[in-house]
Amino acid sequence: MRSLALLCLLAFTTSAHAATTPEQHYLDLRDRYIAKFSKAKESDETSRQHDAALNELTGVLRGLVGPVTIKGLPAEGKSNVDTLFRGDSGFGHLDGLGFATEGDKQQAVVTTTSLLKHWLREHNKDGMPQEIDAAFKSDRFYYQAIQDSAFAKYAELPIIKPAAATAAVAVLGVRGNGDLKGPPHEIDVVAIQGEKVFFLAMNEAVKTAEIPACERVWKQMMARTLPKDDMAKEDQAMDAYTKCFAKEAPSQSWFAAAVKKAQGQLELLPLR
Repeated sequence: MRSLALLCLLAFTTSAHAATTPEQHYLDLRDRYIAKFSKAKESDETSRQHDAALNELTGVLRGLVGPVTIKGLPAEGKSNVDTLFRGDSGFGHLDGLGFATEGDKQQAVVTTTSLLKHWLREHNKDGMPQEIDAAFKSDRFYYQAIQDSAFAKYAELPIIKPAAATAAVAVLGVRGNGDLKGPPHEIDVVAIQGEKVFFLAMNEAVKTAEIPACERVWKQMMARTLPKDDMAKEDQAMDAYTKCFAKEAPSQSWFAAAVKKAQGQLELLPLR
């Protein structure tokens, strides 16, 4: 009887161990480190341990994602999660391997669909769409996935999806910590192939121009007497302005060049 009980216990333990996916192993490890460092006192030793933790997470992510080659970016990626201190600026970036040129003019994140879905659920309270297709069309995704600065989506760019990809989306926008109104110049591209998710952001990717019709919309919205709160008024004006921009952009002289640039960015990804 004792032997039977032991066998049952071993079978249960083996089954539970098998049920732990590589992604879940990474998430468990990440969450333990977040709990540790979020209550740790700042010191040189804490910083050293934090760097070591990020290196360990990078190693796990490399095993999860596998080898990745993106034209123009370093061969070796590191954890896109760059802080494990809850409350730090930039906390909660998309889990995956991050790649970047000097000065972050070009950045990429490669992750898995499982990690992406989990990350979307973690940001549900932030208004993040929970369906992948909807998230890829939302400025919240591009804002919270990388860097520490906000992102305003101005338009979607109609790229041609590679045959090897199940999804491909490109957006045109502005990223920054202050005023996000102005000619958009950043192009972000996301694509899915199998279980891999690719996100490539390029700053100063294309030169655009203001659209007079949308400038009029902005001025009209800002001239209203309501709401009294200046920030709320500016948010509403910005929303109307970007919606106008998305509608008018395809008729602008620079739009074809923006689409071509986005298609070129997509071709930098290893989608074969």
